[in-house]
Amino acid sequence: MMKELFSNSYLFGSNAPFVEELYEAYLENPDAVSGEWRSYFDGLQNTPGAAERDVPHFPVIGAFAEMAKRPPTRVVAVGDDKRQVSVLQLINAYRFLGNRWAQLDPLKRQERPEVHELEPSYYGFTEGDLNATFNVGSFHGFSGDHASLREILEAVRQTYCSSIGAEYMYITDVQQKRWIQSRLEAVRGRPGYSADTKKHILRRLTAAETLEKYLHTKYVGQKRFSLEGGESTIVAMDELVNTAGRLGMQEVVIGMAHRGRLNVLVNTLGKSPKMLFAEFEGKGSLDLSAGDVKYHMGFSSDVMTPGGAVHLTLAFNPSHLEIINPVVAGSVYARQVRRGDEEKKEVLPVILHGDAAVIGQGVNQEMLNFSQTRGYGTGGTVHIVVNNQIGFTTSDPRDYRSSMYCTDIFKMVEAPIFHVNGDDPEAVAFVTNLAMEFRNEFKKDVVVDLICFRKLGHNEQDEPM
Repeated sequence: MMKELFSNSYLFGSNAPFVEELYEAYLENPDAVSGEWRSYFDGLQNTPGAAERDVPHFPVIGAFAEMAKRPPTRVVAVGDDKRQVSVLQLINAYRFLGNRWAQLDPLKRQERPEVHELEPSYYGFTEGDLNATFNVGSFHGFSGDHASLREILEAVRQTYCSSIGAEYMYITDVQQKRWIQSRLEAVRGRPGYSADTKKHILRRLTAAETLEKYLHTKYVGQKRFSLEGGESTIVAMDELVNTAGRLGMQEVVIGMAHRGRLNVLVNTLGKSPKMLFAEFEGKGSLDLSAGDVKYHMGFSSDVMTPGGAVHLTLAFNPSHLEIINPVVAGSVYARQVRRGDEEKKEVLPVILHGDAAVIGQGVNQEMLNFSQTRGYGTGGTVHIVVNNQIGFTTSDPRDYRSSMYCTDIFKMVEAPIFHVNGDDPEAVAFVTNLAMEFRNEFKKDVVVDLICFRKLGHNEQDEPM
């Protein structure tokens, strides 16, 4: 009797875990168990009523264990239309108003304003709804059509409330709005640049800052209208020129005022620093008898880009702010006619504005009024506002404009506006590239509002009070 018991000891209840491990090993690899056990388990697979061969259990058990750790989710029922509509309204609210919460000011002078439409509670949602799943509508950036409310909030805030604040929902053309959304939302407002690209951006910033520091040290007190605080302008111009080359453009005509002009001359157009220093020392060329100041001088050059050579022209500038802008537009139009550039793809107008001048000078409204006309249109201008948040000596916007942004004037022609924090040079490069591609695609004006600061006075002879 004892012999019979020992021969069947594997059937004891206490040995069940041992048998289960053997069976699991058999399911993963039948050769992993002895021939006797393999024959026994093969017999189980052939038992009448068995639908199919058994599969390993451990992966299934593990999957259910992981599911148990996840917070409960709930897919919104088809009949729950009101809540689904509220989610789509929330997404659109960020497209319209997310720029109000964007982190745009390097100086962080203002607290975040109250914008109730950006709060989930405005639509009746609570903390308990964050794990509920909804259809994301036309929002890009998700692999599927559904996401939890928590994931949707994270996506719209990353896209519209980080270093980039986009304004474009006033555009009538749905195709243009969808184009912008597909490019902004798919990457959530972050370009994901490679290490080499980031190093290139750093070199551009270093070149801009080094020039300003040298001039400040070598030529103390001389007027140069420093770019310090807005060095990312050089990053924007570098991206603009390289993108122009990639898009097959042959010429770029630039108009700008005095702020940062010397830096653009050297670090964008390639003017020799030796020539610039000679002008500071009164040893400049005498072939220009007008005797104009160095920060009004124009220049032209051929610059090599990865897409080929691009001819750059910086128009000579008068002291009257913004008045060079229609001159640039006329020059571009003439060059397009000369080239037979009917599609407006070969010659690009670029204008750099100051934040107070762009909203304060009526010539901009006049120029925008002509921008899409048949007789004067140039296929769209790329506008870069070097927004150092101070006009001459007035630093409170309530004292020099009545609109929320200095760029609101561009809404009259439905130009998209990309506000960007100047202390995020990668975001600056990203929106500049986006602006260039938009202009190339739709032949319309587009605006980059580069929000920065002014480190020194209006000019270097100012003394702080």
